[in-house]
Amino acid sequence: MIPFAYQVFRTVVIEGTFYKAALKLNVTPSAISHSINQLESYLGFPVFNRSHSGVKLTQNGRIILPIIQDILNSQDRLRQEADNINGLNSGSIRIGAFSSACINWLPPIIQNFKKSYPNIQISVNQSGFNEIVQGVKNGTLDIGFTALPVSENVIVDKLVKDEIYCIAPQGFVPKNQKSVTKSDIQKRTFILQRGDYDLDTKATLDNYNITPNSLQFSIDDQSIIAMVEAGLGWGILPELALQQVRGNVAVYPFDKPFFRSIGLITSGVQAKAPSTRNMIKEIKRFASQTYPDGILIERTKKADT
Repeated sequence: MIPFAYQVFRTVVIEGTFYKAALKLNVTPSAISHSINQLESYLGFPVFNRSHSGVKLTQNGRIILPIIQDILNSQDRLRQEADNINGLNSGSIRIGAFSSACINWLPPIIQNFKKSYPNIQISVNQSGFNEIVQGVKNGTLDIGFTALPVSENVIVDKLVKDEIYCIAPQGFVPKNQKSVTKSDIQKRTFILQRGDYDLDTKATLDNYNITPNSLQFSIDDQSIIAMVEAGLGWGILPELALQQVRGNVAVYPFDKPFFRSIGLITSGVQAKAPSTRNMIKEIKRFASQTYPDGILIERTKKADT
């Protein structure tokens, strides 16, 4: 059996404090502290820096985190395989996804998966691309949806290409009547999301020589739409992000198509877990049936109707 201290260590990392970890594991905070002290005594070095606001991993703690996570994941795989042999469907899946994948993809994927595997527990963590990749790499996530390419040593399956569009205030019409050109967007202010969400959209604007001082930043996709609607700037969003957002805005493709690639990532260890294997199959089935050409073309369909 896996030492309880390993589970405590992972839970403290996730929850951020001994108190929250105790609530999660249904033990006392002193039991959490005792387990961590035992682990540190066994390892010979501290794994957490403690403060009044919580705890943070030490440098050595960050080094051992993926190792302990692999041990816990292997234990979970063993339990799942034993359940399969005994005719049971059990286990858990931790999925990391960015906001538009959470909204548009995960509900039908999880709903269909649950029909075949009702006893498998599924948790979803909405994060940015970098956090998702690191979570899969470290073993705190089993599966992740992220933008490609990915430089970390994880298993990558490309799912779809997602076209990027220009979002303008209502009433705007491109000079050529159908697509946005460089002359349409010069001297415009663009509103992007902060952080790694902006890599592909920022790369698109770089092709039109939009300077950094012409950029503003917002929190999420719907906020960008609201700011464009209010006349505070223009937006740039991929098709998947546009499927559920609403606003009185004009949406046009660029004269040169730009895409981001969305992929599914997992680790070599977690890809072997029965529950993860089955979820990967369901995700690939959903992607191939929904986008048989591998391209998000919803906007094109709308334009043709």
